[in-house]
Amino acid sequence: MLALQGDFREHAEILERLGAEPVEVRRPEDLRGLDGLIIPGGESTAIGNLMVHSGMLDAIRSFFYQGGAVWGTCAGMVLAASATTGPSQPLLGIMSALVERNGFGRQVHSFEADLEVKGFDRPFRGVFIRAPYFEDVGPGVEVLAEIDGRVVAARAGKVLVTAFHPELTDDTRFHEYFLREVCGSDERS
Repeated sequence: MLALQGDFREHAEILERLGAEPVEVRRPEDLRGLDGLIIPGGESTAIGNLMVHSGMLDAIRSFFYQGGAVWGTCAGMVLAASATTGPSQPLLGIMSALVERNGFGRQVHSFEADLEVKGFDRPFRGVFIRAPYFEDVGPGVEVLAEIDGRVVAARAGKVLVTAFHPELTDDTRFHEYFLREVCGSDERS
């Protein structure tokens, strides 16, 4: 997990329960030997600026283009996108998508919703906190879940994004999906 800012500890707890060995990534050299990286929720501008100053922005791009899997949750979804409708900020640009930061409103507009997720056998309860959504996606991006036509989960090869926080639920299906389908995949975006 990228451990610069945000809720990376919650992801680590779930990964441990699933038998994976979580690693806190703070420097480019911490990416060596990893199969996948989770960019957690938090504040996307703060995480982006920390990524620039620590050298992680280019390191994560290199990690991805060399075959590493990346999962961005909430702020991580913003950072994975190629463009944002809001103010300029550092972006990884590893998923062809236009993201609307805080698309569902401010903190007071946070909510939970049952989501029909492509490939899941039952709804997934999404926890949305100042959540983004994709306003538009490019070729090669598979939409996994939507709310009122707004993309809240998507995949493009080795990149998975969720606008919500699976780590704040007891449901481990997205973590299992990332480990099995995204990290285990040979596809690249």
